[in-house]
Amino acid sequence: MAQTSGNYSREMLEAIRRRATEFYERSGQLEGHDAANWYQAEAEILRESATHELCRAVVVNVQGVVYTGKYECRSADGYTPGEWQPGDAIPVRFEADRLFLRRPNGRELQTTIIKRIG
Repeated sequence: MAQTSGNYSREMLEAIRRRATEFYERSGQLEGHDAANWYQAEAEILRESATHELCRAVVVNVQGVVYTGKYECRSADGYTPGEWQPGDAIPVRFEADRLFLRRPNGRELQTTIIKRIG
């Protein structure tokens, strides 16, 4: 794999790798162009991801009801997946179709409830 120019998530690296592999295969598996394929794939994936709002989801159990809340990464106020571990007690509040989760740093992650089970 070619050297990447950014610090990307596992998912982003996998998307870049898949795209670079497509370039390699389309070229008839021409050797010696792995870096060029990688950087072209990286540029395309970054351009595509910039034009789409990246949404993620969190799943929490509140008194036996399981909520899935989606949020946009760009408006998550620095939230990084993994701030909570399974079983962590998370203070939450509800407002219409919104679920607000109190983060360890005291800020809230605002999500839109997309699923409710229970």
